[in-house]
Amino acid sequence: MGGLEDNGPPLKRVKESSEEAKISFRNSICIESPASSLGVPMPRSLHSQGDGAMTGTTGVIRKQEFVKIITRALYSLGYDRTGALLEEESGIPLHTPMVSRFMKEVQEGRWDESIVTLHEIGVSKDDVKSASFVILEQKFLELLQKGRASDALNTLRNEITPLGINVNEVHKLAARVVFHSSSAPSTNGAIPVSSRADVLEKLEKVLPPAVIVPEKRLEHLVKLALDVQRDSCVFHNTFDSEFSLYADHQCGRNKIPSQTHEILQAHSDEVWFLEFSHNGRYLASTSKDQSAIIWEVKEDGKVFLKHKLVGHQKPVSIVSWSPDDSQLLTCGQEEVIRRWSLHSGECLQVYEKPSLGLISCGWLPDGRGVLAGVTDKSIILWDVDGRELECWKGQRTIKISDMAVTSDGKKIISICRDNAVLLLDRQAKVERLMEEDQVITSFSLSRDNRFLLVNLINQEIHLWSIEGDLKVVSRYKGHKRSRFVIRSCFGGSDQAFIASGSEDSQVYIWHRSTGEHLVALPGHSGAVNCVSWNPANPHMLASASDDRTVRIWGLGSVGFKFSNANTSSNGCSNGFIHRSFGRR
Repeated sequence: MGGLEDNGPPLKRVKESSEEAKISFRNSICIESPASSLGVPMPRSLHSQGDGAMTGTTGVIRKQEFVKIITRALYSLGYDRTGALLEEESGIPLHTPMVSRFMKEVQEGRWDESIVTLHEIGVSKDDVKSASFVILEQKFLELLQKGRASDALNTLRNEITPLGINVNEVHKLAARVVFHSSSAPSTNGAIPVSSRADVLEKLEKVLPPAVIVPEKRLEHLVKLALDVQRDSCVFHNTFDSEFSLYADHQCGRNKIPSQTHEILQAHSDEVWFLEFSHNGRYLASTSKDQSAIIWEVKEDGKVFLKHKLVGHQKPVSIVSWSPDDSQLLTCGQEEVIRRWSLHSGECLQVYEKPSLGLISCGWLPDGRGVLAGVTDKSIILWDVDGRELECWKGQRTIKISDMAVTSDGKKIISICRDNAVLLLDRQAKVERLMEEDQVITSFSLSRDNRFLLVNLINQEIHLWSIEGDLKVVSRYKGHKRSRFVIRSCFGGSDQAFIASGSEDSQVYIWHRSTGEHLVALPGHSGAVNCVSWNPANPHMLASASDDRTVRIWGLGSVGFKFSNANTSSNGCSNGFIHRSFGRR
């Protein structure tokens, strides 16, 4: 390269129904031991199974807590009879009688009684205050809804305010009294049960979990376990939908795209840059041959030439997809920027600066603005029709430059000096510099806008955190770089991997978090200038090389195929050449 099986989830039951079902079922159920087969019924004692303190193979799980969260999950799934059966058979009630009474009083709107019971449960004063506020707030709102503004005001003055907490919320409640007093009173009617169910959910958050077991506790623990397995899986590169609870999760090396599936041969010179569209359905490549190509990725993973874009008078150095993937920007090396239609392949607009060349390009997130780095070291912003909107002059960019815009459109990122990256906040008009000890050759912005992957002249790649304090959080080594601009990228599931080109004709892949080098992929016969990981398919990777080809990497041992501009797998035309010579 030049230059440096159920039909659906059980419905969540209304909480009153669950409580009533539990109580009635407990009163009617009679668990029989095997001796009952002789005709002698033997009811099991309520506490006969609750004596064991710990359970599990290592004895670190408290049996009572374990049973309670299982019971809570059963009720949450709507399995009321099963939940009541578990309480009865285990001898471990989900809630103490006092807590059950408290919850019943809240459900029935017996506010004063629930406050009295709350004080008897045995929680801290702060917890009592927080829970009392939740209960009394609901009492206040229901009184207002019934048109009893005077009673609501008395509750606010004599019960809520003396708690001395949540002052801002108290002011908001007071404002509601004024609003309701100035408007027509609402008709009397029963408060929907769901509103009181919401009160119980709020109480779950302010009372200790030992008092009211959180509803989603078992789901939360299972998710944490899956997260730990995923994070500890070095080769993890699958969709979360592929996880199973039946076995521990572990990906093998075969989940990394390491087999050549296709070799795309349509450029007549070195391929310098390539990038998948945001939806992963297209791939754009650029070349020293002064062209760019749009490739279409079919559902079966096969890649076909869609458009060959011709019109630049110099090598095409970089491309940028519009936010909706309907258009593509191509930037000639110190030349002009062209905007192309994905659908037709036609050039829609040419952006240029008289007597100056453009060296990088990007889009505003709304697709209404085009950004460019200019050879006079400035950054310019046009609307899509080519009208200049803004220009940031000074040392904003250099001749070999990458550009990125955060997804909120607030920050423009560009290489501004040999060893520094500029983070320009458009709204706050604040500039920050991210400085390296070595010359920076390229960079890539993570999908979440929190990290920047920086390629250095000393054959290192640094991962910078750009959220808050600027700092290097990881380093990647092993690839070769001595003369050319080599580009790297984030990729895989949750962007858990780093991939990079290399001058030794290989593609290098590292684990993002650990920095461990996982694999080097041979195949190209020239320097690999750029790589791009399909954002919609973690098992597809593309690489661009001086050997004039683009390689598509995937899983499994499959025979790769050659694809060029003239023929496809069925012998038919595989794309169109679009030429643009004029200024639009």
